[in-house]
Amino acid sequence: MANPKRRHSSQRQALRRTHYKLKKINMSSCPQCKNMKLPHMVCPHCGYYKGRLVVEMKEKKEKKKGR
Repeated sequence: MANPKRRHSSQRQALRRTHYKLKKINMSSCPQCKNMKLPHMVCPHCGYYKGRLVVEMKEKKEKKKGR
């Protein structure tokens, strides 16, 4: 295998790594419950998609604080 003849500078290394970053997730608001959800997906909070009920959601039970 060939080895590099000279050391890469830190600037060249940083320029190569400029694309290593996380992308922001697109979020949209649900027209039914106004919570944030992923676009083109059923709302995980109310179960609606395109104005109609697709998934019936169970009510959350309250957790008791204690030991």
